[in-house]
Amino acid sequence: MSNSSPFIEKIENTYKRSDLPEFRPGDTIRVHAKISEGGKDRIQMFQGVCIHRKRNGGRGAFTVRKISHGIGVERVWAVNSPRVVKIELIQRGKVRKAKLYYLRNLSGNAARIRARLGGYATDVITGTGPGTNTGSTGDSEPSSSTEA
Repeated sequence: MSNSSPFIEKIENTYKRSDLPEFRPGDTIRVHAKISEGGKDRIQMFQGVCIHRKRNGGRGAFTVRKISHGIGVERVWAVNSPRVVKIELIQRGKVRKAKLYYLRNLSGNAARIRARLGGYATDVITGTGPGTNTGSTGDSEPSSSTEA
């Protein structure tokens, strides 16, 4: 946002969301999107691979691709859109490119993305993410099976 004025940046920061997980291209995510049909709102889930992520502050967007009945379907959402109710991170993918447009030409096993083990560097630094235990599970006391 180097070309934006401070006034526009301040407005964009008021709409910035902090409840979304960190995800990158190659990750499999499930997007809960709000759909309006016939005057009623409902939540529709769209699960696929993130093939594009634009991080432009308040104007960021991401593209998710899935295969539905043998046909590739892509949807683009704004990161701070009120239509995006929730984003779930299903699996982290190990890729070496930032834009995965080459997946459009692949099908079947060739379009697979290997799973990344562990979290990203920011998850390790902050202590969040999968595999970190922030609270006790209640099993701190050893239980004895013989009671008198």
